[in-house]
Amino acid sequence: MSDQRNKPGQDQKNDGRKPGRGQQPGQPPTPPGRGLFGIFTFVAVIALLFMLFNTAQQGRQIAWQEFENLYSQNQIVPGKTQISDTGIVAQARPGAFGETGDQPTTVQIKFRPSASEYYTKKLDELTGGDYVEKPTPGWVNALWFFFPFFIIILIFWFFLSRGIRSAAGGGGMLGSFGKSKHRVLSKEMTGVTFKDVAGIEEAKEEVGEIIEFLKNPKRFTKIGGRIPRGVLLVGQPGCGKTLLAKAIAGEADVPFFSISGSDFVEMFVGVGASRVRDLFKQAKESSPCIIFLDEIDAVGRRRGGGFSTGGHDEREQTLNAILVEMDGFSSSDGVIVIAATNRADVLDPALIRPGRFDRQVVVPLPDVVGRLEILKVHARKVKMGPDVDLERLAKMTPMFSGADLAAIINEAAISATLASKDFIEQEDLEEARDKVKFGRAKKSRVREETENKLTAYHESGHAVLQALLKDADPLHKVTIIPRGQFGGATFSLPEKDRMGYNLKWLIATLRVACGGRIAEQRAMHDVSSGASQDIAQATQMARAMVVEWGMSDRLGFVRYAGTDSRDTFIPEKEYSDETADLIDKEVKRIIDEAYTDAERLLDENWDKVEALAEALLRHETLSGDEVHKIMRGETLDKPTVSDLLRAESARSKTNPDGPADDGEPDVPPSAIPNPV
Repeated sequence: MSDQRNKPGQDQKNDGRKPGRGQQPGQPPTPPGRGLFGIFTFVAVIALLFMLFNTAQQGRQIAWQEFENLYSQNQIVPGKTQISDTGIVAQARPGAFGETGDQPTTVQIKFRPSASEYYTKKLDELTGGDYVEKPTPGWVNALWFFFPFFIIILIFWFFLSRGIRSAAGGGGMLGSFGKSKHRVLSKEMTGVTFKDVAGIEEAKEEVGEIIEFLKNPKRFTKIGGRIPRGVLLVGQPGCGKTLLAKAIAGEADVPFFSISGSDFVEMFVGVGASRVRDLFKQAKESSPCIIFLDEIDAVGRRRGGGFSTGGHDEREQTLNAILVEMDGFSSSDGVIVIAATNRADVLDPALIRPGRFDRQVVVPLPDVVGRLEILKVHARKVKMGPDVDLERLAKMTPMFSGADLAAIINEAAISATLASKDFIEQEDLEEARDKVKFGRAKKSRVREETENKLTAYHESGHAVLQALLKDADPLHKVTIIPRGQFGGATFSLPEKDRMGYNLKWLIATLRVACGGRIAEQRAMHDVSSGASQDIAQATQMARAMVVEWGMSDRLGFVRYAGTDSRDTFIPEKEYSDETADLIDKEVKRIIDEAYTDAERLLDENWDKVEALAEALLRHETLSGDEVHKIMRGETLDKPTVSDLLRAESARSKTNPDGPADDGEPDVPPSAIPNPV
């Protein structure tokens, strides 16, 4: 099998004297490495340089004063003196310079062309006209003028010819730009098998059919069946499409050509199509094999959409080359194309028709069972403590992708390492989950008393409504510790994976989003910009209810959203101005109703909001169970942040071997310095 992988590299060693790889009779021969023209140019340059340097070095250069002395002493042969635009050449008698021999010596006097008239006059006075004028030929002056340009052209031709020779097999024009930038992977190079892929069992089964065909093709062709020529992996980012492709390379004992969609496009027009042809040519020579095109939407977008630019035209040429190459396959080629994308809606219809990408394998977000399997796969690489409950963590991470779960395990390992722990504990996993989803907690940030109080009431408004509304997600935790870009956060925990949004849940979520602004306005008699994310969420949700989900009685069961507004600079709009005005009114009506209802609920339960806000100022972070206790009027037997700070300060004073006291008490992991 290694011989098949080495075929492309061996074919590229063609020296040009024989037809190149894949060359058919009647086609132009491969550009020669060193033809007659190259040899002639090389010899001409060497001769030219030799002539110039030989002319510059012939004879003995002397000054004019020395020439006058030699002439007055009758040491210059009469009738042998010549003058040109750049110098004087004469013959000195043998022994004029003390040398032995009977051969005359050539002497030269060099000067600039501007001094030619001056030296001609002096030579005429000295010799009485016994000299010969020999002007410099015009071709010599022209040669000196054009010589630098000739050298530049020669250098450019040299590198261009080398580029053509190196790209002769790949179909390129400038150097190796036309050659494909793919990588050939083997099962040993990836180190990933189907055992490392979890949570997407149906997708594994579908691509497993491809592996089985490559291993035993006669089993499928015995009754006339045909394996799909192309398989398109579709799913959200982080769901495991590329990991699944690596597992295919690890399972299949055939060459695996891997390339990204962006690798086809270069600054030169036509290079992408050339690389496509080169890739498929090498794949056919190495068949049976697999071609994996990652992020194919970079070149496979729908043609004719948006504004047409140079880059857009280049992308279309590349797409056309892919369409032609895939359509040219026969059942005996043994080449299977696997592509991955998270934007299947923008792909060209000609690319996903039967005969090209016959099968679309959906790689979905994992459910609770899939998340548990994924966590087990990643947990094998780290040390877990006895209190770790991966099943509980899987239930606490609905709508998380495989990449998110891998990040949780990694962040928990980093956190445990920084805390000098020997293994990962459950609290590390929960903190890592919040960090991945909402950002890192800013425990060192100190806020003013007024700002702290405003944040406490804001989060209390959210938390009380989250706990009161039965159609909303259950409350998990509320905190006023800044996390990510938020000053505080109220965490909800869905009881199950949500595949869609029902109207009751949307109405309850809208009311929860309005609770923060209502609570801070009533408590502080002022409003702040802290509700900006709540406003954005409520507006986006209400507009989607009207224009996408048909949840407005006045607009009915009609979709008003564009098909794909991200591909064009001008948003798609297929309704009248009157309808647009009605859409705006319906969005505002839905939000106003949610705001009014949320305000009524908070007025009826304002004592619970105040109690919860006071508890947040004392404890800063409360779990869902603790919030329900406070709302029932119960007290918490939980130390406050001030108690923790005092205990830590006393412990540091009674421990003389501990770290030196820098004047500030150490802050426990779950608290920030509280000015209240």
